[in-house]
Amino acid sequence: MHGPSNMAQASAPGKCILFGEHAVVYGQPAVAIALDQRITVNINLSKDWRIDGMRFNSSKHPHINAILQRIWENGPPLSIKITGNIPPASGLGSSAALSVATSAALRCARGRQMDGDRWQEGFSASKLNNVYSGPWENKSGSRIIHGTKSVDNDECAILAHAAEAEAQGGKASPLDSSTCSHGGCIVLKGQIDKKLNWLYQRSLHGVDWEVHSVTPNMDNDVWLVIGATGVHAPTSRQVAKLAKLLEDNPDRMAEIETIGIIAKRGLDALLSGDVYAVGRAMSENHLILRNLGLSCPELETLISAAAPTSLGVKLTGAGGGGCMIALTKNPKATSEAIELAGGRTMISQFGSAGLSIENSEDCPLWNVSE
Repeated sequence: MHGPSNMAQASAPGKCILFGEHAVVYGQPAVAIALDQRITVNINLSKDWRIDGMRFNSSKHPHINAILQRIWENGPPLSIKITGNIPPASGLGSSAALSVATSAALRCARGRQMDGDRWQEGFSASKLNNVYSGPWENKSGSRIIHGTKSVDNDECAILAHAAEAEAQGGKASPLDSSTCSHGGCIVLKGQIDKKLNWLYQRSLHGVDWEVHSVTPNMDNDVWLVIGATGVHAPTSRQVAKLAKLLEDNPDRMAEIETIGIIAKRGLDALLSGDVYAVGRAMSENHLILRNLGLSCPELETLISAAAPTSLGVKLTGAGGGGCMIALTKNPKATSEAIELAGGRTMISQFGSAGLSIENSEDCPLWNVSE
């Protein structure tokens, strides 16, 4: 029997976009920050496939299914438990956090075969060359590492990006997956910026992104307050809405380019520690998103309520519902104002930790005796 300690558990943070949503699809820079709110994934060996106690239905869990195809194909059945405090379909990266945490938990459970210091498998978004093949034999010169030593943040970000793209019909930037995996502050640009810490390049359907991490020079007394409208607007619908607007009105691409200019200015403010300039850039970014038809009355109500006590306010994510964010030095007052206006709030520090392995007892799991 497999006792409750025979498990792997990992967690990943949500994220919010400070500058550049939507415009990033058109090659403009974007900046995202990891939040305190997290998703935790716990996996155990099981007699059959289960998720949160129910029979696993791959069509209802496309992100998890995409990860399983890449790292656990033909592997033994698992019981998967998901917990967390990131509301789904809210623009806060719940699906990316789920994908990152699932990738890490599965890698812990599977382990990684090594040839000396070199990986013998893994680190691929492909379904074909990153599948379960254990238990492995410890042949001469090879060994298996497991637990936290087997997990790589870059690999989890790659797998999560692949899962996001598959679940969204082939379209997804690596902003969410990279932020949820690495934590802190992540910047996407069309070219390498030597002033930033370059991590890697991601490509999808002819679009290339250079992924960077930065350390904001922000005061400890600055907080993010997230206000949830409770209105769900699918990302794909909002993206299609903007694409149609730009197709019908090509001159409005200038507004997308202006978002890029604001994102660059906001990034400079983050690096210099000018919290007031960061707030102004956030608010300016929102005005353009609103003019492009990407806001909604519920978002505007919460944004208006938060503005008097905030340095900057804006929608975050696809818009049309979901969440707004406020940069503030008085999170209690800002949160109360949003809730009085009908929103539900969460408070986060500025730039939280990324992927974390919470438990990797008796991993790789297949080494546990029946």
